[in-house]
Amino acid sequence: MPRRPSLTLYGIKTCDTMKKARDWLDAAGKAYAFHDFKTEGAPRGRLDAWADEVGWEVFLNRAGTTFRALPEADKQHLDRRRAVSLMLAQPSMIKRPVLEGAGPLLVGFKPEVYAEALLKRR
Repeated sequence: MPRRPSLTLYGIKTCDTMKKARDWLDAAGKAYAFHDFKTEGAPRGRLDAWADEVGWEVFLNRAGTTFRALPEADKQHLDRRRAVSLMLAQPSMIKRPVLEGAGPLLVGFKPEVYAEALLKRR
């Protein structure tokens, strides 16, 4: 029976940064499960766990077009509850990729951070 990957990569399949992360993981020979927010949605339990671990501010993508297109009133006075609700409604607002299983949660893609988390441990 095949072993289930210990890594889960969350994001949107068509995102350029996601492609870089997937290419890096493939080249490093790291097996991972992929969760596509566009087809599978954003799991509330994961968002809550991520908020506990790194803070909602880390994985709310304020630079993306989806967030920038929000009415100003929706962008003001954000707190955890409101931010998670926005990300559940529009998963494009989640900074990506999110990688679980490599130790601390990794948000965004930087090759050197992935290498430190995934290649230097045995």
